[in-house]
Amino acid sequence: MPDSRYRRHLPQLDDRLFLTDGGCETSLIFHDGIDLPLFASFTLLRDDEGTEALRRYFRPYAQLAADNGTGFVLETPTWRASPRWAKELDISDEELDHLNRKAIGLMEELREEFEADTPFVISGNIGPQDDGYSPETILSADEAEEYHSTQINTFADTAADLVTVLTMTYADEAIGIARAAKSAGIPAVIGFTTETDGRLPDGQALGDAIGAVESATDRYPAYYMINCAHPTHFESVLHGDDWVERVRGLRANASMRSHAELDEAEDLDDGDPQDLAARYGALRDKLPALNVVGGCCGTDHRHVSEICSVFTSSRS
Repeated sequence: MPDSRYRRHLPQLDDRLFLTDGGCETSLIFHDGIDLPLFASFTLLRDDEGTEALRRYFRPYAQLAADNGTGFVLETPTWRASPRWAKELDISDEELDHLNRKAIGLMEELREEFEADTPFVISGNIGPQDDGYSPETILSADEAEEYHSTQINTFADTAADLVTVLTMTYADEAIGIARAAKSAGIPAVIGFTTETDGRLPDGQALGDAIGAVESATDRYPAYYMINCAHPTHFESVLHGDDWVERVRGLRANASMRSHAELDEAEDLDDGDPQDLAARYGALRDKLPALNVVGGCCGTDHRHVSEICSVFTSSRS
C-alpha cells in the first residue's frame, strides 16, 4: 500500500511553519541551462540524468527545512503533467501515468533522506489546462473536473498526501479540480495567481474567486495559496474579510514584472531575496493563517532561505 502518511490529517493545518521550494522551471532553465519544452519539468523524469537534475534542485530546499526544524511540502515537478500538455509533447497516456507516479517516488526518496523530527508532506502538483497567465480555453467546472481527474486519480493511488494546483486563473477550473480531488478522496490546495491589480487574470476579485470555490465545493479545499505574483500586486486586496483566513500558502514571484512582461522576458529577474522576504513578513498581519511559504518564478533557495529566516526569527 502507498505510504500516504499525512493524507488523513495534513500537518500544515496546524501552526507549524512549512517551507516549500522556489521557481522550479525558471531555476532549471536559467541556472542549470536545461531546455524545458512547454515549461514541462516532468519530462526530466524520463531518464536518469534528468531525474538527478531534479534531485539536485530539491535537495537544498529540503536541507534548509531540516536545518531549521520546519516542516516541508515536497511539491512534485508535474505542473505540466496532464493530458493536454502530454499530447503536445508526444507523451502517451501510459507514459504520463508512469511519470506522475515516478515524480511521487522521487519525493518519497527525498522524504526518507531528510525527514526526521518534522513532517515532510508529499504534494502532487497540478497546473492549469491552458496557459497559466492568459488562457484561450475556459473550462466549465464539469469540464475541469473531467480533465483533471486523470492526474488526480493517479496521485490518489500513490503516496501523495494531497494535490496542489498552482497558477489558477479563474474559479471554474479550481472548482472542477476540488471536485475531482474530493471524488478521489485526496485533500486539495488551490493556488490562485493575480495580475498587478490583485485580481485574477479573468478580472474576478481574489476573494470572490475563493468564495466561489468555497460555495461550489462545500469548502472542500484544505486551504488556499497565492502564487506567481509579486506581493506588491496583491497586498492591497488582503483586508479583513473571512476569506483571508483560508489562505495558508504563499509562493510569490521574485520579479515585480507583470505576467505579460514575464512572458516576453528573455532574462531571469531574480529580484532582491532580502526585500522579498521582508515583504512576506509584512503580509503576516494580513494573512493570519500563513504558514506555508516558498517561491515561484525567479526564486531559488536563496529567496526561500531569507523567507525562512524572517519567519523563524519571529517565532523564536
